[in-house]
Amino acid sequence: MRKLDTKTIVVASHNAGKIREIQDLIGPFGFTAKSAAELNFIEPDETGTTFEENAAIKALASAQASGLPALSDDSGLVIDALGGDPGVYTANWAETADGTRDFAMAMQKVETALEKAGATSADSRTARFVSVLCLAWPDGHTELFRGEVEGTVVWPPRGTQGFGYDPVFQPEGYQTTFGEMSAEQKHGWKPGDPQALSHRARAFKLFVETCLEA
Repeated sequence: MRKLDTKTIVVASHNAGKIREIQDLIGPFGFTAKSAAELNFIEPDETGTTFEENAAIKALASAQASGLPALSDDSGLVIDALGGDPGVYTANWAETADGTRDFAMAMQKVETALEKAGATSADSRTARFVSVLCLAWPDGHTELFRGEVEGTVVWPPRGTQGFGYDPVFQPEGYQTTFGEMSAEQKHGWKPGDPQALSHRARAFKLFVETCLEA
């Protein structure tokens, strides 16, 4: 496992919500980080069939374009009653005809699919958010970190915080959705905290333990 020996990295994302969360997480470590969006890097085609493959595609593209280590995230909502969908295609479910993303439409699409599957009770709507972070170097070396959080898909959507499918995901042990939580509640993990709540924070905790701590 390779340690990260620089404080300058690229956040390999064009997703404003992800960029904000990753910058919140790395901020306490003193990193200088610009996103692939800020640097006007072309978004690579995510041709992988797993979160790990797509995370590596994004991180390697930014690392090679910048000459710096790059940290990417590939994440999605995995719903048991839908056979794991939308999974790695979570963002695709939000795509519109004009190429933009409409997550209100995507959440409705999920609800319609669940109703069609007969998943109307809470115990039939189990799901998990998955996040895989990839740290890539310009020489092609990668390190992967996977975080998951179990929960339930709720309807109607609740809350205006977060992004994506957050308003319909209620994590296990909580009465509020990710959409109702502040950024601090959802992903405010700090070094020394024994636990992290969100999938991205859990993956980030592994990244810190592997690549940053002595």
